[in-house]
Amino acid sequence: MGAFAIGLSLGLLGAGGSILTVPVLVYLVGQPEKIAIAGSLAIVGGISLAGSVPYALKKQIDWRSAFFFGVPGMVGTYGGAQLSTYFSGAMQLALFAVVMILAAYKMISPSSNAPEEPHVPKAFWKIGLDGLIVGIITGLVGVGGGFLIVPALVFLGGLPMRLAVGTSLLIIAAKSFSGFYKYSRLLSESHLNLDWNIIALFTAIGVVGSFLGSALSVRIPQQKLRKGFGYFLVLMAVYVLATTLPKLI
Repeated sequence: MGAFAIGLSLGLLGAGGSILTVPVLVYLVGQPEKIAIAGSLAIVGGISLAGSVPYALKKQIDWRSAFFFGVPGMVGTYGGAQLSTYFSGAMQLALFAVVMILAAYKMISPSSNAPEEPHVPKAFWKIGLDGLIVGIITGLVGVGGGFLIVPALVFLGGLPMRLAVGTSLLIIAAKSFSGFYKYSRLLSESHLNLDWNIIALFTAIGVVGSFLGSALSVRIPQQKLRKGFGYFLVLMAVYVLATTLPKLI
């Protein structure tokens, strides 16, 4: 059920997959924080890549924006994964909760609701810089960053919402695989092993969920959906902080 919800979220919103994946792997599967973060990148990368296919077939991906946002994002994710070596697993999870609160604000805030008509695109260096920053966050705490990518593509790239969602999925996939590559090497050096059975199972179920989410996205009011998901993230963030902060004191 958790894997299906991850895919459904990505298909509906182009975001939120890894926000769900890390808590599911930590609290339901019982994985250590660093293994969960690495596995989250692999799972979300695979689901996002598959989920981007329907959008690509409908020509709802802006390839230019994907390049200018995605390439710096991949570099940032790789660097963020390297930066994670200086943080304990508990500290990463606490930072993850902070990112969840930021994501919730983005989804609940009225200003985050993207208009249907595109804005005038801004300089691509601004899109690239945003991609780099989001990439660092991705690598450090294991979130795909769709909740930051979609608004950036709309307000900086000038894309309509539907096009931004499809483009976001492709960017999330590229960044996630970049971070996963680095994490797999770091885990190997620390003699920690990934659970490939869990990764494969979650990815497969999540792909089904993403296809359903993509089909439902045209029927469900996005504003209400984003707000409901945002409030859910607040509850999750409070739970993560409540269970993690005692480990840091």
